[in-house]
Amino acid sequence: MMNLMHWRLVLAVVDAGNITHAAAQAGMTQSGASQAIAQLEDTLGAPLFTRERRQTTPTALGLRVADEARLMLDALQRIQAMAHDASGSARGTLRLASFPMVFSTILPPVLRRFRQMYPAIDVVSLEASDDEVEALLTAGAVDVGVVLNPAPERQVCPLGQDEWLAVLPAAHPLARAGGVVGLADLLAQPFILATGGCSVHAQSLAAEAGLAVTDVRATVRDWTSAFALVREGLGVTLVPALTVPENRRGLRVMSLTVPLHRSFALAASALSADSEAVQALFGMLQQDDKRR
Repeated sequence: MMNLMHWRLVLAVVDAGNITHAAAQAGMTQSGASQAIAQLEDTLGAPLFTRERRQTTPTALGLRVADEARLMLDALQRIQAMAHDASGSARGTLRLASFPMVFSTILPPVLRRFRQMYPAIDVVSLEASDDEVEALLTAGAVDVGVVLNPAPERQVCPLGQDEWLAVLPAAHPLARAGGVVGLADLLAQPFILATGGCSVHAQSLAAEAGLAVTDVRATVRDWTSAFALVREGLGVTLVPALTVPENRRGLRVMSLTVPLHRSFALAASALSADSEAVQALFGMLQQDDKRR
């Protein structure tokens, strides 16, 4: 049986001149691609390629079949475009920037739903710090970006929030004091400063509270590194709840006496705010928010 995969593979082999390279482009194994070409040749009753050690060359029939396959696939693409236009489906590319933690926790289900609703919009993702996201938005280098603690007057689509939690070695004296710990008491301990690639972290939170981190034993970008150092008893740390590992062996995770939170939202660049792709994403998020 012949299907679109066969015709795309024929074109890939003609263009690459090699089944191995063509298989990689088609997302197939070399043996799978070879079997598919052989099945197609059996169905047609004639060879499409001559195979040598390092090269696969189309026969005269193979060249003619490839020309027809290219026309057929081009026509299919035009039909799909017409269908999208007729249905009013949004099209285009959406450039999105975010810091790593949100990419791994909050954004996957959002982007999965967006792809289901708008398959004609390609999402191009870029990992950056929160300061870099703001710079990219200002420059119009991305269409949307995840921003931290947006000002109330800023036009954004909320994504969620999480709580700042203290993480201490399980045997630490403060870990035995109860279920909560004061921010000042925590910051006075030997400290592992974890940033997660963001400008909002324990040091900035301390400054906002009129406090200081006085004994920084290590500064790390990666949350996992901070937890490893805390397990070794080198200090305590303050991290967002979304980063806390499932395996808490050797750790004591505690809330602050006065809880602190951080919020996430999607903001659009001034150049892209009215684009079809941005409006589609924000419209989806606003509908999801109404259903909650």
